[in-house]
Amino acid sequence: MLLERQPQLAQLDNLLAQAARGRGHVAALSGEAGAGKSTLVDAFVSGTGQEARIFRSVCEDLSIPDPLGPLYDLAREAQWAMPQAVDARQGQRLPLFSDALDVFEARTGATLLVIEDLHWADDATLDFVRFLGRRIANTHILLLVTARTDRSEGQVRVRRALGEIPAGSVARIDVPLLSEAAVLSLADAAGRDGDAIYRATAGNAFFVTELLSAENETALPASVRDAVLARAERLSAGARSMLDAVSVFPRRADAWALHGLCGVASAGQLAECVSNGLLDDLGDGYAFRHDIARRAIETMLTTSHRREFNQRALTAMLEKGDIATARLVHHAVEAHNLEAVRELAPVAAREASRIGAHRDAAGYYEVALRQADGLPMEERAGLYENYAFECHLIGRIAEAIEAQQQARVLQRALGNTLKEGDSLRCLSRFAYLMGDRQAADLFGAQAVALLETAPAGPELAMAYSNLSQLAMLAERLDETLSLGDKAIRLAEQAGRPDIVCHALNNVGAAEQWLDLPSARLHLARSLEIALEQNFQEHAARAFTNCACSEMNQLDYNQAQSFLDRGIDYCVENDLATWRDYMRGVRAQLLLRYGRWDEAAAEALEVVTNDHAAALVRYPSLVALAKLRLRRGDPSAEPLLAEMKRFLEKGAELQRLLPYAAVVAEQAWLGEAEQDEALGLIDLAESLSPKRAVFAELASWRRLLAPAIGPGDTSGMAAPYQMLLAGDWQGAADLWAAMGAPFERGLALVQGDQAAQRSALEIFENLGARPVAQHVRDLMRRNGVNHIARGPRRTTRANSAGLTLRQMEVLQLIERGFSNKRIADHLAISPKTVDHHVSAVLGKLDAISRGEATAAARDSGLI
Repeated sequence: MLLERQPQLAQLDNLLAQAARGRGHVAALSGEAGAGKSTLVDAFVSGTGQEARIFRSVCEDLSIPDPLGPLYDLAREAQWAMPQAVDARQGQRLPLFSDALDVFEARTGATLLVIEDLHWADDATLDFVRFLGRRIANTHILLLVTARTDRSEGQVRVRRALGEIPAGSVARIDVPLLSEAAVLSLADAAGRDGDAIYRATAGNAFFVTELLSAENETALPASVRDAVLARAERLSAGARSMLDAVSVFPRRADAWALHGLCGVASAGQLAECVSNGLLDDLGDGYAFRHDIARRAIETMLTTSHRREFNQRALTAMLEKGDIATARLVHHAVEAHNLEAVRELAPVAAREASRIGAHRDAAGYYEVALRQADGLPMEERAGLYENYAFECHLIGRIAEAIEAQQQARVLQRALGNTLKEGDSLRCLSRFAYLMGDRQAADLFGAQAVALLETAPAGPELAMAYSNLSQLAMLAERLDETLSLGDKAIRLAEQAGRPDIVCHALNNVGAAEQWLDLPSARLHLARSLEIALEQNFQEHAARAFTNCACSEMNQLDYNQAQSFLDRGIDYCVENDLATWRDYMRGVRAQLLLRYGRWDEAAAEALEVVTNDHAAALVRYPSLVALAKLRLRRGDPSAEPLLAEMKRFLEKGAELQRLLPYAAVVAEQAWLGEAEQDEALGLIDLAESLSPKRAVFAELASWRRLLAPAIGPGDTSGMAAPYQMLLAGDWQGAADLWAAMGAPFERGLALVQGDQAAQRSALEIFENLGARPVAQHVRDLMRRNGVNHIARGPRRTTRANSAGLTLRQMEVLQLIERGFSNKRIADHLAISPKTVDHHVSAVLGKLDAISRGEATAAARDSGLI
């Protein structure tokens, strides 16, 4: 009998019934290792009868995951020739996933897809889960996934993937530990000491089963590992050897593989392992009852035995053929077969990259490079270049730079000018992503200088486009257009639409300050080419620059449309770098709309991602720094410090402008030196002659130093022009029409007494306490009486009575931060964090962090 799982089974039954009616869902079973997730899945599947088509798959604990391995499993069960489908779609994931959706959608009745152990999944499989989850609502599909609740990187990736599926399409089902009463009941039936077993296991279902099966009824094993090993020691020598052999297979050992591994596998030896509860007989293979047990046996193998068993497994798989390269690489690595690793790892990397599993591709190239010393120089250079490219796609920029430097050295030694120049161009791009503008400029110039000594071709065209991009980012508009035109002419001669697409993007982004219709035309053409030709990174960049251009023109509706489409595109194509950059821009847009809690949540997702590159973090830093400054949060300082460090390696205008605006706002509130703010504004204005670029800074200078004239306002957006001309009411009305309350408040502050009272109300409603207090001080200095005091700061946050600081702590608890990490993130002491966490738990009537976040979700707090 399956104890204490009836609520979960009932919920799954209900979800399957909804799927049969055309309302599909993703059901995510989560629990600690050994909690009984697989047992629950087995019970649910066995109880469905003929109600649904059922396809099952698992993710294996390979050293590097098998790209789309679970989807291949599901396809085989559905009798879908997926390898041919991959070839037909040329590895493009979205068309391939669309084909999969057509295969699995029954349209009459329900389809149950099961993917177990999603925490071991590759990136491409997680992307398939995202893809299906975002379309599942109107299908007859129930996608059931299982994952552990540990704090591993894999679990974090699962949580993020599920978080990018519409909330209404995901049902999260917890698989809790067994209660003490359940353990006592099981122990009583077995005639064992239930209290002792519960103390040792805390209710972990697998642990309970293992200890109940222990041979010694009086002395309880010290651990589950001891219980498994004790049972293994009871086996005959032949059966124990067979058990050891099976342990090197991460998921299951097929019968044909065991034959190759051990000769003619003795049915009696395997039956002995099964009868002792160590292996399950799957009909055509054997597997441990749980990975915990497999690991307990595998860790007892000597190094020589582990290598021997893995080499035999590799040999058997190579003889059979038609085995996933990822599995071959796993056994080659474990066998320490360096020749096989050198041969197989690059193949696995190319296969992974082809279907967009870039994290796995980087892992395979890394494995290959460890054994690359004996390879020809040209082959090694190619491995380094491919590794660098994959690393840059997944945000590991430091590793990308190091690998590209190695490739450059090798190409120079080979005398290959074109490839060395292209390496320099790549280094320029990678340095920029790291926030090192000076190095980006240096590498970019070196690339062009070197490539101009060789016959002109696509390498030089891309090098020109790279310099055009750097000029655009610095708002050097004429240089952008000139270099962009060179790049486009060369790229068209070389038949390279990808480079044309890249250069058009630069030209369009620069033209927004010169000829807006032409800018929009060139940006639209760049995006069109990228989408037509499946140039994914170029498409993401085009979405980004289209959105930023509309933000600069204050067309917030168009900006939001580009951001929403662009972020969706990046989510579905696993373009984490551009996705996170656009999320920061969207956080700035939400800030403009006065949706500050949403802005904070959006920006925090990026800022708390330790793997995000410096450039990727910058837009989120801007949004979060402004928000915290306006709310009076001292944790704004670390964000400003990071922004300043970024600028120390090259104060390009696109990054300097928002930093100067934040410092100006600080100075207006009396929290920074006015001279520093005005100096930054002067520096920004000295870097480009185009006045329209400085509209926001000009409005801050008017607040800081009204005596300084507005200067030339031509080309600036209308509300800034009005404000600088003294028409605060007209500016306020325009900001109101755009739905930008904070900017409207800043305009009203510069008006009469009634306008200032309106501004005060706006800032109070937004929760901008320091700004509201500053406005009160201004009004008092101007002789205004009877100024509203405003609500107390500690009672404003929400219906649960949480303070704003406690709300922030709650958000970080929900993200899985430890108290120490919360303290580091908020720049407060661990002891203070302890007090905040205790207060949060108390106010939400929760006894654990998990209960607190669940209660907060239920009440809409997060």
